[in-house]
Amino acid sequence: MKMLRMLNRSIRDSIKSVFRNFSLSLASISCITITLIIVAISMLASFNVQNFTKEIEKDLTIVVFLDSDTSEDRITDLKKEIGNFPNVESYEFESKEDVKQKMQKESEVLNTVLDGWSEEDNPLKPTFKLKVKNVNKIGKTADKIKQIENVSVVKYGEGMVETMISSFATIQKVAYGAVIALVVVTVFLIVNTIKLTIFSRKREISIMRLVGASNFTIKTPFIIEGMILGIFGSIIPIVFTTYGYLAFYNHFNGYLYTHLIKLIRPEPFIYQMSLIILVIGIIVGMIGSSKAVRKYLKV
Repeated sequence: MKMLRMLNRSIRDSIKSVFRNFSLSLASISCITITLIIVAISMLASFNVQNFTKEIEKDLTIVVFLDSDTSEDRITDLKKEIGNFPNVESYEFESKEDVKQKMQKESEVLNTVLDGWSEEDNPLKPTFKLKVKNVNKIGKTADKIKQIENVSVVKYGEGMVETMISSFATIQKVAYGAVIALVVVTVFLIVNTIKLTIFSRKREISIMRLVGASNFTIKTPFIIEGMILGIFGSIIPIVFTTYGYLAFYNHFNGYLYTHLIKLIRPEPFIYQMSLIILVIGIIVGMIGSSKAVRKYLKV
């Protein structure tokens, strides 16, 4: 009960302090708000880049062309051999006749030309289409498959795939780095802002010390005050994230310039983002207050 009474008093004192020192509180809230908006943009970009990468990785395929004269028995052996590759998740096989029929459906001209080919005259190559488990090893997997007997050509978009995956990974790292840097900067600014608030209340803190108040008792109202500032500072970024991303998603119809780059659906993404922003705001406010009390008051 004593702990609850103390916590209740600390919350009450913290709320009063926020409004009593309104100009300093507003400076802290503004600092948190601006930073969290930038953090939100960086996180939205980072999560969407991660989504782009996953979507593209799902569609990446190694196409293996076999020699035209590969026998049925050899094809059966190749299905087992290729299917047992460590990095091969699944495969789809198309015979020469399957490839011919698919091409016939694509164009009336091709249909007319290919219709006259008998099974013996068909020069097309049987193919395997492979899905890999780890896209970062797609090049090594393709190189090993090239060495298999009766494999004619192996294609997977070499060069472009590695560059694209590397670019997306770099963008993600930059976005994560920006988020971390902004959070650190916000903590630093809040420490200095709250330091001014604490300095203006030195007399109050001195009295608390004289009557035997513990360090915990002195620090708790300031930490709760930081939490309140974090909550207030999160309101505008949450509104910005929720309605801004929804408008952005609807404007581009869920795709960014091309259907290959698919945006994350707003729900439940915007709610998850809002919760993350609120938590970051609270943590940043509490850490800033805690550091200001510990470092500058030496309590």
